[in-house]
Amino acid sequence: MTASARARRVVVMGIGNMLLKDDGVGVQAIFALQETSCPPEGVDVELVDAATSPDLSVYMDCGVDKLIIIDAVRAGGNPGAIYRFTPDVLGSEGKDIVSAHGLTLQESLALMRIAGTLPTEIVIIGVEPADMGWGATLSPEVAAKIGELIAAIQREIVS
Repeated sequence: MTASARARRVVVMGIGNMLLKDDGVGVQAIFALQETSCPPEGVDVELVDAATSPDLSVYMDCGVDKLIIIDAVRAGGNPGAIYRFTPDVLGSEGKDIVSAHGLTLQESLALMRIAGTLPTEIVIIGVEPADMGWGATLSPEVAAKIGELIAAIQREIVS
């Protein structure tokens, strides 16, 4: 297959701790996608359960066209609110919206840039958590939004 005819590569990466209720929403989304998704024609989709791994770069290799990161994001909205943004809104002041895990997202992206594995496009889909306490299930507010979250991810895969 020629480079122009190769399938578009999309990596969907769920981040989170399954033992901290809504913090596990990214991983829960990956599980739901594994059960419901059929990749669109011409798109090679890889679903990655990154758990609490702070280093996104270990999951990436050259040739990824789009990286979609799913994680719990405290941005001040109502529990279950779904956000779509790109890493450039995180800024460089050392703050990181996606910060419940060791390295910041900016640090992971910098490592990928140095390694030459930075995807062409990066999108973050965040879900406002209601409860980040101990427990292996999502809060009712976040669980009620899983269908909407999956639909948002599927739209990103084909866009």
